[in-house]
Parts: sequence; structure tokens; C-alpha cells
Amino acid sequence: MSRRIPTPIMPKPTLDYETLRDVIDLSLWAGQMMLQNGAESARVEETVHRLGTALGANWLDILVSPNAILVTTISGEEFRTKIRRVVSMGVNMQIVAEIRTLVHQVERGQIDRAGTREILTHLSRSKSQYNRWTVVVMIGLGCAAFSRLFGGDWPVFAVTFVAASIAQFVRQELQRGHFNSLIIVVVTSFVASLFGGAASIFKLSPHPQTALIASVILLVPGIHLVNALRDLIAGHLVTGIVRGVVGGMVSLGIALGLVMAIRVLGISGL
Repeated sequence: MSRRIPTPIMPKPTLDYETLRDVIDLSLWAGQMMLQNGAESARVEETVHRLGTALGANWLDILVSPNAILVTTISGEEFRTKIRRVVSMGVNMQIVAEIRTLVHQVERGQIDRAGTREILTHLSRSKSQYNRWTVVVMIGLGCAAFSRLFGGDWPVFAVTFVAASIAQFVRQELQRGHFNSLIIVVVTSFVASLFGGAASIFKLSPHPQTALIASVILLVPGIHLVNALRDLIAGHLVTGIVRGVVGGMVSLGIALGLVMAIRVLGISGL
């Protein structure tokens, strides 16, 4: 169910041309960062509208598409329309949460336009709060934990940990090289499956295929698929379909890498 955007109750003073331009720029910037970091379309719409009205606009009309956000900001007889491209789609719930907190602070009058721009600038330049090796180890442990949930024994746990950790390291290196995202998925899946296949090659477990399955869990596009469903339910059909297609393509990339590794290793009977 889509979120209902509240209609403004109290009249507001009309903003001048330059102020209105600043309001739409800040609102669009916040929406762009939310969409690029894993927020669904309805939440992006709500955030952009609430931030814009909290900064002084009377109303905002918002269109969210898979690769752009279009906003018209209205104040009295003045209005401004602007579009901002969405250059990438990833997942960073920390940024989404920070922007939601920023909106609440602006609505309470704790932060003005200058403060909003300062915070958005900081968020746009922020990097991961975790060391890359911490991410590698935790991804490995996460996938290894899934192997236990899938019924694997401790040798499978160890193989999955090593395979997923190495695959995450390769993924980080490919991302630093700005390779195509689907190529990154296929290569990462191949590497994870290649090392995960050690359980089958060396017969380390009665169920060695569990290591192959669990080692590619790090690539499952859960956020894309969940947001696709939520967008479709909320009526954002184009964005929902595109996200669903992206999720499907990532799933195919995982399968392709897995099949390639199985062929290289000569594993059969899985």
C-alpha cells in the first residue's frame, strides 16, 4: 500500500525564485540518494515531498522512474521543475536511515536549508563505515552460517567461509575497477562456486553441494526483488518491473557463474 502524502494545512509565505530553486535541488538530491541506495519508490516520494514542504514549499509533484526523478515544486504562484538522473542502483541502508533522520529534523525546525545541504554533501561523500576486510570476513561467515542452515556439516561450513570470503574480495576489486555490474555477478559467482566445489572434489562431506549453493548467497538480489514487489503493489509499475527484471538478470548471472564452475571442475550428480 502506498503512503499517503499529507496535504499542507497552514498557509506558508511564498518563496522567491532562488529560494524555491534551492528547495527543489535539496529535495531532489535527497530523493536521488535514497533511490540509489535501496529505498522503494513510495518511500522516495514521501521523503522528497516531506523535505520540500518542510523547507517552505506548498506542494511537490513527484515522478519516480528507474533512472530519474522528476519534481515540480510549488510555492504560491511560483513553481520550479527539475529532473535528476539516478546514476547507479545499490544498497546502503545507512544512507537511507540518515536521510530519514534529516527529514525529521528539518520538520522540527532543527535544521535549515544550509544545514540540509551540508548533511547531504557529507552523505554523498561518505564511504563504507566498515573496513573492507571486515566486510570480507563477515560475508564469509554469513554464507557459512547459511550452509549450516541448509544442513551442511562443519567441513562444508569451512569451505563455504573460504569460498565466499575470496569471492567477496574479488567482487570488491571488480567494483573498484568499475566493471559492468552483471559481469561482476557472473565472475563473483564463478569464483565462489569454484572454491565451493572443493567440498565435492575432495569429498569432504556427504552433502558437498551445500557449499556450492551457500557460497553464492552473497549475490542474491533480495533488496531488488522485495522493492520490485513493493513498487508493483504501490502502483509504481515501471519501476517495479525494471527492478524485477534487474533481479532476474542478477539471478541468471549467478546461475551462469555456477554452471561454468561446475563444468570446469567436472562435478556431476548435483
